[in-house]
Amino acid sequence: MYFTGIIIAVSTFLIIGLCHPLVIKTEYYSGTKLWWTYLVAGLAFIIPAFFVENVIISSVLGVTGASLLWGIGELFAQKKRVEKGWFPMNPKRKHEYNREN
Repeated sequence: MYFTGIIIAVSTFLIIGLCHPLVIKTEYYSGTKLWWTYLVAGLAFIIPAFFVENVIISSVLGVTGASLLWGIGELFAQKKRVEKGWFPMNPKRKHEYNREN
């Protein structure tokens, strides 16, 4: 039996599952000003993925990098969700939001 596909699938599920709350917490505490850290971290994972021969490790690096890059857009989308009232607003950063309510 070969477990490569299952290992990659479970790893992908866990990585995406960890990135979602990471984006929510980042937006809550720091807003969107740290988007560049997602860019740097994403590239820091994607670039080595090109040079790692092991399929599982390369896949995990690539998925992590892609998830972090995707997180940039989600960070800005999360701000909009907070403005709509779908997620809690950090009271210390009320001035950063455009609330219609």
